[in-house]
Amino acid sequence: MTDNNQVVGKSIKRIDALGKVTGQTIYPGDRNQEGELWLKVLFARRPHARILSIDTSEAKALPGVMDVLTAADVPINQYGLQVPDQPVLCGPGSSKKGGDIVRFVGDQVAVVIAENEEIATKARGLIKVEYEDLTIVEDVEFAMSGRAPQLHPGVLNNIADYKRIRMGDTEATWDQCNVIIEGIYQTPFQEHAYLQPEAGTAYIDEEGRITVRCAGQWTWEDQQQISHALDLPPEKIRVIYDAIGGAFGGREDMSVQIILALAMMRTYERYGNQRPMRIIWTREESIIGHCKRHPMIIYSKWGAKNDGTLLAADVRIISDAGAYMYTSNKVLGNAVLTCTGPYEFPHVTIDGYAVYTNNIACGAFRGFGGPQGHFAAEMQMNKLAEKLGKDPVELRLKNILDDDKLHVVGTTIPGGVNMEKVIREVAWKSNWSYPGKRGENNPDFPEELPRFVKGKAFAAGFKNIGFSFGNQENSWAEVELHGKAEIKEAIVRIAGADVGQGHHTVMAQIAAESLGIEFEKVKLVVSDTAVTQNSGSASASRLTMMAGNAVKEAAEFAMRKWRREDRPAIAEATWLAPKTTDIDPQTGYGVPNFAYGYVAQMAEVTVDTETGFITVNRVICADDVGKAINPDQVVGQIEGAIVQAHGYTILEDFRVEKGQILTPHFSTYLIPGIYDIPKRVDSIIVEEPHPDGPFGVRGMAEMPYLPYAPVIASAVFDAIGIWFDEFPLTPERVLRGLGKVRSRI
Repeated sequence: MTDNNQVVGKSIKRIDALGKVTGQTIYPGDRNQEGELWLKVLFARRPHARILSIDTSEAKALPGVMDVLTAADVPINQYGLQVPDQPVLCGPGSSKKGGDIVRFVGDQVAVVIAENEEIATKARGLIKVEYEDLTIVEDVEFAMSGRAPQLHPGVLNNIADYKRIRMGDTEATWDQCNVIIEGIYQTPFQEHAYLQPEAGTAYIDEEGRITVRCAGQWTWEDQQQISHALDLPPEKIRVIYDAIGGAFGGREDMSVQIILALAMMRTYERYGNQRPMRIIWTREESIIGHCKRHPMIIYSKWGAKNDGTLLAADVRIISDAGAYMYTSNKVLGNAVLTCTGPYEFPHVTIDGYAVYTNNIACGAFRGFGGPQGHFAAEMQMNKLAEKLGKDPVELRLKNILDDDKLHVVGTTIPGGVNMEKVIREVAWKSNWSYPGKRGENNPDFPEELPRFVKGKAFAAGFKNIGFSFGNQENSWAEVELHGKAEIKEAIVRIAGADVGQGHHTVMAQIAAESLGIEFEKVKLVVSDTAVTQNSGSASASRLTMMAGNAVKEAAEFAMRKWRREDRPAIAEATWLAPKTTDIDPQTGYGVPNFAYGYVAQMAEVTVDTETGFITVNRVICADDVGKAINPDQVVGQIEGAIVQAHGYTILEDFRVEKGQILTPHFSTYLIPGIYDIPKRVDSIIVEEPHPDGPFGVRGMAEMPYLPYAPVIASAVFDAIGIWFDEFPLTPERVLRGLGKVRSRI
């Protein structure tokens, strides 16, 4: 795509690059303040128990301890991004009904405030807690059976959320199907594994506000949740983000923010303390203390004609929400929308359940239900192609959604549907050819495999951009222009979090292009609730589109004032996305999203049949980004998503048993290193403009992740003729599939 842009569409160096590579950038854990006090959290480390008593007397008596806070010290002892169902601190004296019960190992019980980290750690060990252990609910199907204990007041059968879709007449259609494919798919937990563990500082600023400096994904929402728990007006709370060492969804929910502010408030009230607070979680505390990707069980049944035309789908999704809601309701919604893939079905039955258990709480993670839904959908599509003996690319092209076909919610997809484009781009780049039937469907497939066998496969996907289901998406920005005859400086105020994706650089590019000035003249003021309003979360692949529109509009408004010779010219804008609707609770009918992104992938693998080790030789990934504001950053997002999805698919084996985390360190939870990742990734940037995006942008950060697990699992099938309906595809699992090691009892 050619254009006349001077800044947009150029791979400009990131504005934070120099500070990060030289070590000058300040992360929350780096911020040292004179006279600071240290906090340490006492975690429950029990999956389900009632706290009968907490004795903090010995801890408080330890020299160097200022205070120990418990549930009785929290004014409104509840929080939650979607539902306020989690206590800030669990224990007696809680203002929340059921607040004396811990529901997973990472529940926080007490906070020690001391002169240094060593004293705080020692004092934490002196706190005496009397527990009454309760029945552990770890299996989702048992949790929703009616036989399990009720984990939250008023939640019947522990079903945190339920979504259903009904289109056509599925039951009456099975007899018309020439082929039916059924599968039970299981997807695992995943740890975010961001480099920077949770950390932060708190102090009282010059205007008397309790100020929390930390790392998160949404300053405005952090401020709201802190103010709610402390029972203070939001204007009495200030949240500032330091540099953020990765997030991927794991920083959407609270970790240290509320307890930092609580410690500051209580010590000021009781002792007149104005010394700042500091906390840094260890890696183990981070792993047990923040949410994970939702494990799901997906029962899927598809029916089709002999020519490959899809007729019916019946899908049942059971998602493990863990102990609290976090964003489980929204993640479930995405899984429901993607479990039939980007394909047209005239007859659909979908039932989705998010279920409370005593496992670690699950929340947002890159793809947000899409990877789980796509694993089932794309495996079903590849199994159907195998059964029919049809080219999986041609089968997809026959059934993909377009601008006129109805999605399972009964409406067309807005903003342009470009599935065909990304599929054809990958097929062309890979010189795709149908390898023919494999395994038991091919009489010539060898019974004895050589040690090294190769396979390839294809998968595709789509996902929403922005908040869904009737939420009025919006984002705020302000632009301030200084100079006389010409603009010397443009100050852009935005709240959007740069969690490593390069958001701030891209916003400066959009501002410079919209104002017609050099990139170097743009100065950003970011992520500080004292001077920025609500730009929304760094999630749902939304910020470039949403905040980009707000910056572009604010810049245009400021230029109008500038041309009228207003000096300085200041303008703000709040961009409202097209309206969406929730889906009908009975039929699923609705317009749940205003924009989507599209992706296709081809992968080539080698399987070592003696060790079970999988080598990914090549991945080709095409993503429709609408417009690449900074092409190098887009390629970085594609490669980063694939590496992260590679860990999810092949390597990362997060183990939970009876609610206890068995892999709380990076020595037991293995993430990909340089020798583990695909040998080659070819990134294809497709630019089909979105009508509502700034310069045509549509979000893309999650899209490359979506089809990776099914494309690898299908390539392994192509190599060895065995389907794996669960992962990670560790060597042990591959060897079990080959019959070379015994299954676990």
